[in-house]
Formats: sequence, C-alpha cells, structure tokens
Amino acid sequence: MQIWVGLGNPGALYAMHRHNVGFMAVDAIAAVHDFSPVKKGFQGWTQEGRIGGDKILLLKPATFMNESGRAVGEAMRFYKLEPSQVTAFHDELDLAPFKVKVKIGGGTAGHNGLRSTEAHIGNNFRRVRIGIGHPGHKDRVTGHVLGNYAKSEIDPLSDMLGAIAAEADWLANGNDPRFMSDVALRLQTTD
Repeated sequence: MQIWVGLGNPGALYAMHRHNVGFMAVDAIAAVHDFSPVKKGFQGWTQEGRIGGDKILLLKPATFMNESGRAVGEAMRFYKLEPSQVTAFHDELDLAPFKVKVKIGGGTAGHNGLRSTEAHIGNNFRRVRIGIGHPGHKDRVTGHVLGNYAKSEIDPLSDMLGAIAAEADWLANGNDPRFMSDVALRLQTTD
C-alpha cells in the first residue's frame, strides 16, 4: 500500500493555478488507471486503485496547502505506513516548466505544502517535483505560483500530466529513474 498525495488548494478558484499541479497529477493518474470514485476522508478527498500489483490511495488534502501535512499524516497513521510509502506530487519553481524529477527527502525550498508534510511525517518521503519555472525575480514568485496556467501552456501541461499518468507503473514499482526517463521521452516526442 502506498499513499500518493497531490499538493494543492481546494476550490474552483484555485483549480488551474500552477500551485495546484499536484492535484492535477493525481487526477490524471486516477482517470488513466480507473481508480474508484472520489470519497471524503483524511481531511480531503481520496480515491483507491491499483497500479500494477500495488494498491494506491490517492489523496487531495482539503486543508489548503499550508496545512496539507495534517491530511497526509492522518492517512499514513491510519494505514500504519512509513514516510517512505508516501509520495507527494508538487509544483517546483527550480525546475523548467513541464520537467519532472523525483527525489526522496531534501529541503522544502519554501514550499508550504512540503513544509507542512515534513512537519507531520518527517522528511523521508518521495517527492515528484513538477516544474513550473521561476518568473525571474523573487517579487514575482507569489503571482506566478498562484497564477493560472496560460492558454499557451495548456497543451504542454496536458502532455506532461498524461505522461506522468502513463508512466506511473514505474513509480509504483519504485523505479524512479525509469519513471523520469520515460516521462522525458514521452515529452520529447510531443514537442
């Protein structure tokens, strides 16, 4: 059993924000892998399913980004899992737009969702870092992160989300390098 949490903010107002790309990723995974209907649970919304032979609980916290660790911690304790069985999908300023990287542990780089998750479950969880790019100056970061994707970004966003969902088997198996490689290959062929 694994918990895959999408980090984002609840509500239609935030739906297309770059900060919500974690929500978008777990929604794409749920759709491609035919997960169960959405249920309320663990201070958020959950869907259950299998990817390969692995049972996965998808979680979208309803607590807003800066408190998302509460939902993650509650689900992890309920299923008696370790932080190493948790994967967080989140936006990453320090990656070029639509680039996807995976790492375990590390700093939070000022990301409130990661900071909250770390406060509730510790640092040893996997992160799927989804690039949103840096706007160039620190004064423009908040507007960029909390801004909607532009119309010109919708096709590359859809391609990236589709690639993440299509290659999710590698994540479920713990083969992070193959996941990153195959996502990158899929995105090269869509350029």
